[in-house]
Amino acid sequence: MSLVSEFLGQLTLQLGGESEPKYPTVVPFGGFDPEKDAARIETAIKTKGVDEQTIIDILTKRSYTQRCEIAFAYEKRAKKDIITALKAALSGPLEAVILGLMKSTSQFDASEIRGSIKGLGTDEETLIEMVCSRSNEELQQIKQVYKELFKTELEKDVAGDTSGDFRKLLLALVQTKREEPSSVVDQDRIDQDARALYEAGVKRKGTDVATWISIMSERSVPHLQKVFQRYNNYSPYDMQESIRKEVKGDLEMSFLTLVQCFENKQLYFAGRLNDAMKTKGAKEKVVTRIMVSRCEVDLMKIRSEFKKHFGKSLYQTIAEHTKGDYQKVLLSLCAGDD
Repeated sequence: MSLVSEFLGQLTLQLGGESEPKYPTVVPFGGFDPEKDAARIETAIKTKGVDEQTIIDILTKRSYTQRCEIAFAYEKRAKKDIITALKAALSGPLEAVILGLMKSTSQFDASEIRGSIKGLGTDEETLIEMVCSRSNEELQQIKQVYKELFKTELEKDVAGDTSGDFRKLLLALVQTKREEPSSVVDQDRIDQDARALYEAGVKRKGTDVATWISIMSERSVPHLQKVFQRYNNYSPYDMQESIRKEVKGDLEMSFLTLVQCFENKQLYFAGRLNDAMKTKGAKEKVVTRIMVSRCEVDLMKIRSEFKKHFGKSLYQTIAEHTKGDYQKVLLSLCAGDD
């Protein structure tokens, strides 16, 4: 009994008391033995031609905490760092997934944001996905890790690389001023916010973007869900249609991402995965980013939304649009067909 309660205690610690519920596909492995795993990985790396399958089997079926223990055991054993060894042994999209799994979710997210800002030109699509789809709590962790990893503030980098209302919206989100959900439903405030969104947009000529930004970056998610329902009493268009009519470009994409995530975050990610695998191949960067960053958060729920809305399982879609070791590692993270 003590072991179970200790594990549950750790789980609550990791998740923080009041976090969003988790729906992971990658969970702690029962009967975990870090020394044994480290030895198997060392053999797999040393094998002529590299035994990728063993590396995939182990690292996609262990939680992040367990992977850290394997890394520690590996270093003690092989007298070298597991990341360096994996980098030398693997390549291409498989390497990207495995190295991503060796980071915590917030380290991975922080690195993806940094990459989107510091590459050649800004990768706005990635930046928008990362900032607009993360909860307040996730963003707070990302900011902390970002500073540890890159010795600078996330806000400073975002401000330096964006402009106009797009910058204002991203900065408002990164400042994590969003209210916590309340057990009290404030109907008057719901009505005020719904009317304010309508009067700042569809009702007038031009858009009062500042009002949209403050409401969408400061109100709690359950409150906003009710605001968007009430909004339909005032506006002939729903919130997403209103956004498409009122703003364009990166700002439009950011507001749409926010609203889609407020309404159903896992459906948003399922849609991103579906779009990334519409053509013959797959947009590997997008697929890798979502599979790695959500496998210990909500990938199980993303899977069920995917099946419900696109009529085919995520597993089958990955199988059709990817190949080789990259396909194997993604299917292993997906952890089953629906």
